[in-house]
Amino acid sequence: MIDYAALYPSFRFDRPAEGVLRLTLDAPGLNAVSPDAHRELAEVWLTVDRDPDTRVAIIQGAGKAFSAGGSFELLDAITTDYGVKARTMREARDLVMNVINCSKPIVSAIHGPAVGAGLVAALLADVSIAARTARIIDGHTRLGVAAGDHAAICWPLLCGMAKAKYYLLTCETLTGEEAERIGLVSLCTDDDAVQDRALEVAVQLAGMAQAAIRYTKHTLNHWYRQAGPIFDASLAYEFFGFAGPDAREGLMSHREKRAPHFTGPTSE
Repeated sequence: MIDYAALYPSFRFDRPAEGVLRLTLDAPGLNAVSPDAHRELAEVWLTVDRDPDTRVAIIQGAGKAFSAGGSFELLDAITTDYGVKARTMREARDLVMNVINCSKPIVSAIHGPAVGAGLVAALLADVSIAARTARIIDGHTRLGVAAGDHAAICWPLLCGMAKAKYYLLTCETLTGEEAERIGLVSLCTDDDAVQDRALEVAVQLAGMAQAAIRYTKHTLNHWYRQAGPIFDASLAYEFFGFAGPDAREGLMSHREKRAPHFTGPTSE
């Protein structure tokens, strides 16, 4: 049996039911994603795809949050180090495509804040289950960069262009209830039931005809694959923005817990 903890030490793993692997984000700063965790979150789905003991994967967060997004350590490095920027952009692309191309169904249990790289896996999961008071935020424009990561490839498909533009441009928070209402997530449950419900769905999927489940996922995800050029463009614009003054100001304003004062070019 694959030793996930040895391969991906940034996360906790357990097997709560036969054929079910559960990945738990568990880190300081409301499960913030460190540089190592960012790489591991992109790569783990390749291992899940090839794991003969796993039929379904669950991703969830420990404590009070799903994930607060990239750590300050990661964001600092992206804005100041070209090598880190290039590597992280590749990892961001791999994270999206590896979740999409993983043959095994993925179920997410979303509670508390859900932002950044963690949110990528949560919303691209094949079944996404949100707690009623979950706080889903795509914070890219608040940080001073274009909405890249998963946003352009899946938000318009999930909740429609009008809602996608509103939330991606404004960075307003969606509760789990609102996310379900507009179609951004599959299901919404009471806060204390979200992880149990995710496990129920995973067990159900693990007991079904695996070839049928996997081929259905594969064909449906062609909707995402055909949006590949849109995704590549959004990712390029996002990381282009990380080289500019607005990203530095956005990061500083997050550190200082104040409103940002953007002064970057406005004539592109």
